[in-house]
Amino acid sequence: MSKRVRFIPALGAVLFALLSLSACGGLPGDAVVQIEGKSITKDTFNHWLTIAATANSPGAGTTPAKPVVPEPPDYKACIAHFQALAPKPAKGQEAPTPASLKKQCQTQYEQLMKSVLPFLISSTWLIEEGSHMGIKLSDKEVKQQFEKIKTQQFPKAAEYEKFLASTGQTTSDILLRVKLNQLSAKIEEKIAKQKRAISKAEVEKYYNENKQRFGTPEKRTIEIILTKTEAAAASAKREVEAGKSFASVAKRVSIDPTSKATGGLLTEVIPGQEEKALNTAIFAAKVNALSGPLKSAFGYYVYRVKRTTPATQQALAQAEPSIKALLTSNQSSGSLKKFVTEFRARWKARTDCRSGFVVPNCKQYKEPRKTTAPGIATP
Repeated sequence: MSKRVRFIPALGAVLFALLSLSACGGLPGDAVVQIEGKSITKDTFNHWLTIAATANSPGAGTTPAKPVVPEPPDYKACIAHFQALAPKPAKGQEAPTPASLKKQCQTQYEQLMKSVLPFLISSTWLIEEGSHMGIKLSDKEVKQQFEKIKTQQFPKAAEYEKFLASTGQTTSDILLRVKLNQLSAKIEEKIAKQKRAISKAEVEKYYNENKQRFGTPEKRTIEIILTKTEAAAASAKREVEAGKSFASVAKRVSIDPTSKATGGLLTEVIPGQEEKALNTAIFAAKVNALSGPLKSAFGYYVYRVKRTTPATQQALAQAEPSIKALLTSNQSSGSLKKFVTEFRARWKARTDCRSGFVVPNCKQYKEPRKTTAPGIATP
């Protein structure tokens, strides 16, 4: 038990690592982002940048060597790292220049930053939103869920230690992730509870607009023979009338590859399934009446309806429970979508980012202008 307890610091340390109180009047010196008086510090950013770099490094998940995190503006350590790893150039080829390696480091840094900062910002938004909504989530709840997950995934303490070493994370980082997941679930649950009752008028409207969903169409089992010419169809019809089986004639003379193998038999055909001329004819024909030749876009048909299965239609009263459930689910999805849109807009307007750390979550962010042709930009 003592081995497990030492992995769990006070949950307050998790939030302290992510957010620190700051005075009003611009971003404090150690902050890269500030949201409603709370700062994401450069140390926090660097910590998660290292985690992201570890996840993207060769051997991730197997205790890789500590990654070299690209640090602007000179990227000295990153350039030296790439120079050390670069294979000896082949004869006639030049080694990568420091300038090209710096560009590579800069690209890597920008990719990592665009992953890390949105995570840290949206994490702050979620924590603050939960507080504003009055959602209660105790340290005890978070620790219990953490222990449950850890026990399931890492039965032995050594396995958990190895996981931390291989990902560059700390228990505080994992606790934060657990807290965010629980907060997200609680917020969704609260939004879902705000749904209103579905009215009978809404149910009736949906039923009338989607009647086909609550019934089955008429089905007909038919026999067909398709020929290229009217004369060939008439000849095939005469053979059947003279006593030959429909199946034997179809297998011998029909040019329809689908039905020919089954002796012309097509089962449970529904309206609209066959081409227009044949569809109209078979759903107007009487059972067991041999008909044709029928001209179509594909040739000439001889056809016969063997049996029919009448259409069914579920009554409104029978369909009401399933319609209510569907409309309630749609309402919940719509409410959540609306909440997310408003949530992002509201918190983005409260998010100040330092120059060099501006991502789409920041209010300073401006969408890049679209280009319609090389060298031509549109607003």
